[in-house]
Amino acid sequence: MRGTNFRKKWSGLVVIVLVLFALAQAQTGKKPIGYDVYDSWKSIQGTKLSGDGRWLVYSLAPGEGDPELVVLDLQSGKESRFPRGRDAVISADDRFVVYTIVPPKAEVDKAKKEKKKPEEQPKNGLGIINLQTGQQVSIDRVKNFKLAEDSGKYVAYLLEPPLPKEAAKDQPKKEEEKKEPEKKEPEAKPAEKKEPEQKAGEKKEEKKPEKKKEPGTELVIRNLETNETISVQEVSEYTWSKNGRYLAYAVSSKKPEDDGAFILDPSSGKTIALLKGQGHYVKLAFDERGQQLAFLSDRDSYQEKASPYKLYLWQEKMAAAVEVAGPKTTALPPGHSPSENREPSFSRDGSLLFFGYAPVPEPAPEDAPEPVKVDIWSWTDPELQPMQKVRADEEKKKNFLAVCHLNTKDKKMVRLASEDLPEIRLSDDSQKALGSNPLPYRQLVSWDRSYSDYYLVDIKTGARTKILEKFPSSVSFSPGGNYLVYYDDQTDAWYTYRLADGRRFDLTSRLGVNFFREEWDTPSEPPAYGLAGWTENDASVLIYDRYDLWEIKPDGSSAKVLTGKYGRENKVNFRYLRLDPEEKAISLKKPLILLGTNEITKASGFFRLDVGRGDKPEKLIYMDKLLGGLQKAKKADRYVFTIQTFEEFPDLWVSGPDFGNARKVSQANPQQAEYLWGQAELITYLNADGKELQAVLIKPENFDPKQKYPLMVYIYERLSDQLHRYYAPGPGTNINFTRYVSNGYVILMPDIVYEVGYPGLSSLKCVVPAVETVVGMGFIDPRRIGIQGHSWGGYQITYLITRTNIFAACEAGAAVSNMVSAYGGIRWGTGMSRAFQYEKTQSRIGTPPWERALQFIENSPIFWVERVQTPYLTIHNDEDDAVPWYQGIEFFTALRRLGKPAWMFVFNGEKHGLRQRENQKYWTVHLDEFFDHYLKGAPQPEWMKKGVTYLERGKRDVSSLFQAKTEEGKAKN
Repeated sequence: MRGTNFRKKWSGLVVIVLVLFALAQAQTGKKPIGYDVYDSWKSIQGTKLSGDGRWLVYSLAPGEGDPELVVLDLQSGKESRFPRGRDAVISADDRFVVYTIVPPKAEVDKAKKEKKKPEEQPKNGLGIINLQTGQQVSIDRVKNFKLAEDSGKYVAYLLEPPLPKEAAKDQPKKEEEKKEPEKKEPEAKPAEKKEPEQKAGEKKEEKKPEKKKEPGTELVIRNLETNETISVQEVSEYTWSKNGRYLAYAVSSKKPEDDGAFILDPSSGKTIALLKGQGHYVKLAFDERGQQLAFLSDRDSYQEKASPYKLYLWQEKMAAAVEVAGPKTTALPPGHSPSENREPSFSRDGSLLFFGYAPVPEPAPEDAPEPVKVDIWSWTDPELQPMQKVRADEEKKKNFLAVCHLNTKDKKMVRLASEDLPEIRLSDDSQKALGSNPLPYRQLVSWDRSYSDYYLVDIKTGARTKILEKFPSSVSFSPGGNYLVYYDDQTDAWYTYRLADGRRFDLTSRLGVNFFREEWDTPSEPPAYGLAGWTENDASVLIYDRYDLWEIKPDGSSAKVLTGKYGRENKVNFRYLRLDPEEKAISLKKPLILLGTNEITKASGFFRLDVGRGDKPEKLIYMDKLLGGLQKAKKADRYVFTIQTFEEFPDLWVSGPDFGNARKVSQANPQQAEYLWGQAELITYLNADGKELQAVLIKPENFDPKQKYPLMVYIYERLSDQLHRYYAPGPGTNINFTRYVSNGYVILMPDIVYEVGYPGLSSLKCVVPAVETVVGMGFIDPRRIGIQGHSWGGYQITYLITRTNIFAACEAGAAVSNMVSAYGGIRWGTGMSRAFQYEKTQSRIGTPPWERALQFIENSPIFWVERVQTPYLTIHNDEDDAVPWYQGIEFFTALRRLGKPAWMFVFNGEKHGLRQRENQKYWTVHLDEFFDHYLKGAPQPEWMKKGVTYLERGKRDVSSLFQAKTEEGKAKN
């Protein structure tokens, strides 16, 4: 295999190719994609279909800039647009759209540049659209808004605190509110503050530090039809009953006596004071019918150093709320009280009230010294110190579930969870409880996987019955609460557990079909394909195999393939689409809508399955494209969905129940027609072991097989399923496929399969044959092949260049280079040891290094770095939360020691992938310059020639490259 030292003899070829590319561009009249279009390219967000199916609402959001809300009348075709709108909600009666109005981005950027305080920066507003009249109302400075789930009569919204100047300016206009101007306390100056003289023998009175409580702001309740409003001051929290009859709210006031929890009936204007007095009032929660409300308050202990909360209950016709549980409740352990860190909840029938309890916080000693900043690691720690740090806030808020039986005479209290059974899952009707205890197995998470002991917990008594021990998979209730269902990967079978008598039933082991993922290639037990759900009355459970959908009785007495083996025979994966968000059980009395995806061709579409008729799945719409995002109107047979390919943006389509009349109703990026694009296709190839695999090959528009193109290879694992994915032009951590093919590259994305213990060699056996297959097609210049990938893709690239020299350049982002040190590293995002990755998951060694040291070394590029002849670029950020960045340092410094061309980008404060758009832009320009130099003969940029000193880092301004061009080709100011 050859080295990567370039000779000048092929530079002439590059010039010829570029000239031919320019001629092709001139013939089509289209332009190659440049950075100047990145910010303007739009995405569709927050798609909503009204319940009656008439109105479609969504936001068009540019890569950078102000979004736009689109409201489309599907009946008349009339479209209305509203500047800076997003996060829209359609009222339950389909008459209004309420949405957030974000401030202009230019104003936000200006305020940040001027380093204005957060409270002085531009704030969101609120928009309300009357769908019948088209009238739009906007309100400035709105924190958030809420509509009742089943009522469209009112909207409630909480305002931001007024700016001092605005408050003074608006005061005369709001005389009817009789709001007193805010009084500012004079700033305390230590030099001016004098303590009264202490008399001899008099004990100095210690002053308790005053607690600080954030005051609330103005809450407005607006009648959407009449625009009449009710205003409530200093509200900190609020919630609607589901039916919209009541609004509950909490007041946090500057006047202690005004604090409290209240219920408002907006129709009558009547307000009920549930509880008043200085303190916090939090976690307001209605029951299903809106006839009961629970909340928490520390009113009775607010002045104490430690302020335990109490749980309060209000029921209709009560004059005020009553205490249900507190620190003196005998059913709770001594020193425990209701926790403010869990919202109370009611059972569906309203008879049970669930809440969290936790130890009463102990105040820190006033004279305690500052803790020494030291972590002490112990081999007996259930969790590593970094994991404890990540979960510290979660640990502080830890609480355990208890239930109050509201229908009993004494409102019986039962503890369901505890320190030794911390997690409780309730059945859909909340009448059954399943407890899980992972505590005995917490250490195993570091190198194995998660396990739990599972218990049935009696809601009435709290009694526990262990049903599973050291079990690794999830366990769930049937909708009716009669069964538990789970998959056991030790026997590769699905099971049910009948609660009535404790019997277990094997559902699938005798059916002659695999229900586990057949192509699993990591050193762990393969998981199941999953459940579609349960049918009504717990009559049967619907389970997937690789292709088809099975209906199986919960006692295993019968089983049938609902899709009639159509999926297996045609290599189509069928999956049920749950179109009703409130659906608990699947009705087989009406047809099911399935998503079908061809495993070989990647074609997809929607199918109708009429179980009652026993027919095979009926194709409704099926294309050699990617269909998805299906939504159905709640009260009408109208659907909205997306269709996409590499060339086709996933615009919105609507149709009736048969999908034959589907029509496109959005056009997010009409400007795409002005630019050169590309076409994606599937190819097959044989890897080095003779296994047939697939790859995605993307060719430029106006592709000419007589030309010689540069090839860019992008790798991760299996990527052929991405055949029809659309890639919007934009900056990021990886190459932008669309920009590359638009500018004359061919892109290859091969599938990679693995042999446990040999991940590096496995990638070599797949990637190199895929590249050779494409080179053999005759249109690739074998001297101009690059490869790029991130994380696991970056590791494989780093390994590949120690074994082959076919690549002229590579970028391997956030790559592991030393599996020995990486095995003992930390995933800082979770605080977990990385050992589990090597023993059980993606890194695929299957053992710790002391058992197979040579395999760890063989798969570690650092030990073979002297073989590298490929120019190497990497990005590894100093707060990477997945792969420790010293992995990048190890490989880079080794290349530097050997005098091999290498560059490493480290973005300060960024994690595993770039999140800040300005950093994405900066990196994208440099990444593209690197490849354009080595693969297209572009001049070598200065940062590659000379490097960038610490004092000059980041000073290069690339922003002008991303500014939209005028017709004259100049960047807009």
